[in-house]
Amino acid sequence: MSAILGLLFSASISSAQAIAPKQHVKFRAVAIAELGNKDHQGFVAAAKVYLDKLAAENDFAIDYIGNTEPINEVFLAKYKLFIQLNYPPYMWTPTAQKAIESYLSEGRGGWIGFHHAALLGDFDGYPMSPWFSKFMGDIRYTSYIPDFATATVRVEDSKHPVMKGVPSSFVVQHEEWYTWNQSPRPNVRVLASVDESTYQPDSIIKMGGDHPVIWSNEHYKARNVYIFMGHRADLFESPTFVRIFHNAIFWAAGQAE
Repeated sequence: MSAILGLLFSASISSAQAIAPKQHVKFRAVAIAELGNKDHQGFVAAAKVYLDKLAAENDFAIDYIGNTEPINEVFLAKYKLFIQLNYPPYMWTPTAQKAIESYLSEGRGGWIGFHHAALLGDFDGYPMSPWFSKFMGDIRYTSYIPDFATATVRVEDSKHPVMKGVPSSFVVQHEEWYTWNQSPRPNVRVLASVDESTYQPDSIIKMGGDHPVIWSNEHYKARNVYIFMGHRADLFESPTFVRIFHNAIFWAAGQAE
């Protein structure tokens, strides 16, 4: 019996060693996703599959957290990239808020925010974060298209590394298209905008023509990019969306020009 147990123990050690995380990787990234948000679970699940595969193929490590409790300066020091995969700019602990502010202001790592990262306002009993509002271009959320709309996104800055290999325009299916109190354009580098005239079905919920959906705030040392899309899993069926996500990861992590 002891011999059998010994063999099983040896086998378990071998298995653990086979699946143990790599100790030497090009960089480490962490992604935060709100676990209880059913509306976005499909996108998050698809994103995790994509990120895990990309990390394995490109020798980087990716970790996941479901809230801001673990976040402090020591925690963030381990990572070259922070991804707000599906997490709003509220519900942050004071310690986490201070840590991410320093991380981005001082350029300790890069940042990619999707969709909910621009849900700026008073939500769920939380006040709006003035710091996050400024970081996102001095904007405040006003509305969204609850019935969703398909629309054409037009690239404005093809020279930015995040837009490398991206066609001059592409269609995004069934998206919510947030609106804000003003365009972030005066305060950020706009990479792409949605053409509101292409909404199908049409909607009265519009920004009035200037509606950026991908941008970077170059007033901060950290490489950062906000990508509005991020509600549905089928975004990963779009080669264009995948290309933007891919480019953003390596650029924001400092692995590409």
